[in-house]
Amino acid sequence: MTALLPAAGPFIIAFWVILAILCSRRAQTKGFVYTLTIFAAVTTAMYYPQYFLTVGGYDLSKLITPLIQIIMFGMGTAMSVRDFYGVIKMPMGVFTGVVCHFTIMPFVGWGLAHLFNFPPEIAAGVVLIGTVPCGMASNVISYLAKANLALSVTLTAVSTMMAPFVTPFLMRWLAGSYVDISVTAMMWDICKIVILPVAAGLLFNHFLHGKLKWLDNIMPKISMSAIAFIIVIITAKGRESLLDVGILLILSSLIHNLSGYTLGYWLCRLIRMNEQDCRTIAIEVGMQNGGLATAIAKNMGKIATIGLAPAVFGPLMNVTGSLLASWWHRHPPEEANEKAVQLEVERL
Repeated sequence: MTALLPAAGPFIIAFWVILAILCSRRAQTKGFVYTLTIFAAVTTAMYYPQYFLTVGGYDLSKLITPLIQIIMFGMGTAMSVRDFYGVIKMPMGVFTGVVCHFTIMPFVGWGLAHLFNFPPEIAAGVVLIGTVPCGMASNVISYLAKANLALSVTLTAVSTMMAPFVTPFLMRWLAGSYVDISVTAMMWDICKIVILPVAAGLLFNHFLHGKLKWLDNIMPKISMSAIAFIIVIITAKGRESLLDVGILLILSSLIHNLSGYTLGYWLCRLIRMNEQDCRTIAIEVGMQNGGLATAIAKNMGKIATIGLAPAVFGPLMNVTGSLLASWWHRHPPEEANEKAVQLEVERL
C-alpha cells in the first residue's frame, strides 16, 4: 500500500477522519465511528511507523500487557457473579455456545493458515485469534441485534474463565508445527493477563458497585482507547510483514470472522435452538478477544508477526458485527416480538 502510494498518506488518513465525523452525525451510523477511527490510526501507523515504536528510547510495545490487563479489569467491573448463574439457567445454550466457539474458530483458523500458506509465525497468529475466548464487544453486538443478552454475557464469562486451560492446548495442537508453544507458560500468561485482572474487577464491582460512578463511566472509554493504541503499535512494528501479506491477511480474517457467524448460527438452527439463542451463539463464535491474543503474542516475543492477525481481525469484526447487528435489529426474532406484545398487554 505505502510502496505504491507514498504521498497519499495524509489524504487517506483525512478520508477516514472525515468519514468518521460524518458518521457521528447520524444515529444509524454512530456505531461505525470507533472502527473508522481505528482505520485512520492504522493508516497513520503504516505511513509513519517511526512515531509509534519508541518515545525517548522507551519501547512502546512494553505497554501492551499492562494495557490489556486494564481492559480485562474493566471487563471484570462490568460483570458480576450473577453472570455465571446462566450456566444453571441455560445449560444447553451455554454448552452449545462454548463447544461451537472452541471448535469452529480454532479449526477454521488452522484451515485458513494452511490454505493461504502464510509464513509460520503469521500462520500461528491466524490460529491464535481462533483459540482465544469471545470478548466484551460481542455483548454490545448481541444487545443491538436483539439477541439473548443474558446468554451472551454468560458465554463471555465462561469462555474467558476457560481460556487458561483451553487456549494453550489448542495452540500446541494446531500451531505447534509453526512455532514453539509452551503450554504451562501460556497458561500462566493468560492467568496474569485475564484471570487476575477480571477477578479484581469482579471484587471491585461487588464491593464498590455504584460508589465510583466516574470510574464506571470512564472505563469503556479507557478500554477503547487502549485497544486503539495497541493496534497502532502492532501495525507499526509489523509494517513490513503487513506489506508482504496484508491483503491476504485481511481476506483470511474476513473469512474467519464470517465463518464464525455462519457456522455458529446454522449449527444452532440444525439442533432446533430458538432464533434469539442462534443469533447470540453466532455472534459469540464470530467475535474474538483480540486483546488477549495480542498480549499472548507479546509475551511470546512475536508481536510483529503472531500479533498481526489479531490486529487485523479486531477492526474487521467490529465492522461486520455492527452490520450484522443493524440487520438483525431491523428483523427482530419472533420470540422477541411475542415478549413485547405480552409486556404491552400486561401494561394495559
